[in-house]
Amino acid sequence: MPNLTLFGAPGSGAVAVEAALTLIGEPYDLIDAITWDADDPQSGDQVLEANPMRQVPALVLPSGEVLTESAALLIWLAEAYPEARLAPHPGAPGRGQFLRWMSFVSASIYSLYWVKDEPSRLAPDRAAQGAVVDRVHERIADCWRIMGAQIRPGRFLLGDEISVLDLYVATVSRFQPRRDRFYAEAPSMAEAVRRVDADPRLAELWAARMPADTG
Repeated sequence: MPNLTLFGAPGSGAVAVEAALTLIGEPYDLIDAITWDADDPQSGDQVLEANPMRQVPALVLPSGEVLTESAALLIWLAEAYPEARLAPHPGAPGRGQFLRWMSFVSASIYSLYWVKDEPSRLAPDRAAQGAVVDRVHERIADCWRIMGAQIRPGRFLLGDEISVLDLYVATVSRFQPRRDRFYAEAPSMAEAVRRVDADPRLAELWAARMPADTG
């Protein structure tokens, strides 16, 4: 059977999926499709056959089935490889909170980067685009604050075992407004995320694909 094929890009949300596959130990073929590369605007076209939205991540299963949306991929991987213990299984304590916060990060935070990364999508007036980015950053920070005020971490965000939620937050919190702001708004989550950063199984991946930038 052929390996899984992941369309991704360094510095993107696909890195969370790479991290999950690394912890699972499942081999995969990686195709980088950097959709925002101004020097090579056709780079992102590689993902079009898998995802007409021209977005990464997209995961092609050995059967040819295509999965998109970072949260969906992470949840699917946790369920497809239960021996990796990367999520509470259906019916287990904590399952509801797992689904709640996976959906929250995806819908309330990650989705805002569609605007932040290209503010002209909603503000064609160039003079207004800086204000749009600033307001999106404030909304992202506010969402981290809301999450941090309600979640009750142990060693990791859902307890004492690392989960795909930890990988998701460790990745998305690297995006602007960056880690310093994340730590300030959600101090209750800081130590759990730092443990994910420090996991020796992920050190090479983080360094190569998404170095932390707290500035």
